[in-house]
Amino acid sequence: MLHHDFAVAPQITPEDIPALAEAGFTHVICNRPAFESAPADGPEKIKAAAQKAGLGWTDNPLVSGQLTLAHVEAQAAPGKVLAYCASGTRSAMLWGLAQAGRMETDAIMEALAGAGYPLDGLRGQIEMLAQR
Repeated sequence: MLHHDFAVAPQITPEDIPALAEAGFTHVICNRPAFESAPADGPEKIKAAAQKAGLGWTDNPLVSGQLTLAHVEAQAAPGKVLAYCASGTRSAMLWGLAQAGRMETDAIMEALAGAGYPLDGLRGQIEMLAQR
């Protein structure tokens, strides 16, 4: 957990969705582009499982080197959220950027590192976004 209402994970499967719902998650964000996923765990299959379980869904795929402010803004979904990608790193990075101005930068950096994502290079971007 990065925050009491936001967790990140590496690739999930449709079979993981019931456990997420049982754990109180209300929304799933996919940060992995469909072309990176195997057919069995593609975003459409996970979306269908999430919706069947009553969870919200956001498709927010991030391709390396193509980060936009829209990606950052889409990461701020309501409720208890699980965001996933191949390793969890893109999801953690987007969460950190989305918290700019909402949380102190040091708290964001500590949460990221504490969850196993020491993304020290984000500090400047977070501080810049916090100024807007």
